[in-house]
Amino acid sequence: MGLDRITLSRFRNHRETWLDGTARFNLLVGENGAGKTNVLEALSLLAPGRGLRRAALPDMPAQGGDGGFAVSAELDGAVRLGTGVRSDRPGRRIVQVNGAEAPALRLAEWLSIGWLTPAMDRLFAESAGARRRFLDRLVLALEPGHARNAARAESALRERNRLLSGDTEPDPAWLDALEGQLAEAGSLVAEARARLVERLSAQLAVLPEAPFARPELTYRPGGPLGAEELAAALRSGRARDRAAQRTLTGPHRDELDVVMAGKGQNAAECSTGEQKAMLIAITLAHAGLLDNARPALLLLDEVAAHLDPVRREALFGRLREGGAQVWLTGTELAPFAAIEREAAVWRISEGLAERLG
Repeated sequence: MGLDRITLSRFRNHRETWLDGTARFNLLVGENGAGKTNVLEALSLLAPGRGLRRAALPDMPAQGGDGGFAVSAELDGAVRLGTGVRSDRPGRRIVQVNGAEAPALRLAEWLSIGWLTPAMDRLFAESAGARRRFLDRLVLALEPGHARNAARAESALRERNRLLSGDTEPDPAWLDALEGQLAEAGSLVAEARARLVERLSAQLAVLPEAPFARPELTYRPGGPLGAEELAAALRSGRARDRAAQRTLTGPHRDELDVVMAGKGQNAAECSTGEQKAMLIAITLAHAGLLDNARPALLLLDEVAAHLDPVRREALFGRLREGGAQVWLTGTELAPFAAIEREAAVWRISEGLAERLG
């Protein structure tokens, strides 16, 4: 069933918003700036990380409030997930599962969340870091433990870089320990990314090239995949890394190469429309990989409005075949005519939600 009985309190422009009686498809319609994307962002915070906008916590509370906010939802009628910030601790995110405080990483054990937003349209032309974050979000939806491995690798990487950029020569024994941690966690991160790209590629290979452009994916690791090999590469690269004052080998240097099938053209050089179509193809292929181990949520912001009727119908058809609860936004209902009767519909206006169907 996915999420139901959703509440947003003092979040962005939503003072108090309730969404009850959700369905497989959930439509949020309203004018630009009404608060539709804010609802999707709130839902995206029920996963580890900074949400679909990657916003800082102080930017999320409603203006004129006390500096706190809360988002909560019932999962499959059995589990209550919540997250937010208290006014007396504005820089600390709080997560609760059935009323008990829990680490944010635990959210991935309950729910898989993916999203596609207009801000991602130029993903292939952005930095490699943006594509790594995209990959990690897709991995996390399939492998909850990925969040913990990524956090451990990032922590060890920061500490190693701090030592390398210091004024004094780093203690080799301390570097050995940090590199061991980085190699152990980093190899797990890299191997999970490689598995995801392999599975996505297999899923994309059987999809038709129309009506969505079909991308071909290649994973380029930033270092050896094995833990022992990565640790050896870090050890042998200390002098070079100290001169650069940063670590030049490891999963933080991974890259995802994307080429448009049929044209053989790098995705970054394709038109905006082609890039959008390839992103949708990847999103749909990933949705096909989700199993029934955890409920899945797919947040699609302003996707249907930019597709012609043939592509819209293909999108809805593929979404019906998947197992995720889907949330879509748009300025009007017309693009969603094909699914309106099977959807829960709300009109969003100035941070308020009115149930239409």
